[in-house]
Amino acid sequence: MDSIEIAAPIVANYVRHGWQLRQVLSRSISASDVRAEAIFGDAPFVESDFDALWFARPSHQGREAWELRLVAEQAYALFEAFEAEEAEPDRLEARKEMENKMREYANR
Repeated sequence: MDSIEIAAPIVANYVRHGWQLRQVLSRSISASDVRAEAIFGDAPFVESDFDALWFARPSHQGREAWELRLVAEQAYALFEAFEAEEAEPDRLEARKEMENKMREYANR
């Protein structure tokens, strides 16, 4: 199975539960692939050394939940909830740390 075939049901499941696809981290999925356009919509593609999907949705008490889901048959994801008043640079730093943890997991 290729990455797009694995990603399609992942995206559908997250969307069904109220998540919004925010970004596609990709080593093997091409933004120019017609199938990718249909599955990922207008989510930006970022070149990476692993395939993963960033999802976000509102959470409890004004917080925002972010989840980084590895594109693989075996489910693996990292989750973080940010306070409403948390500054974007701090959020970005936390998401980069999540990407580093995912990278370690994916490349072992």
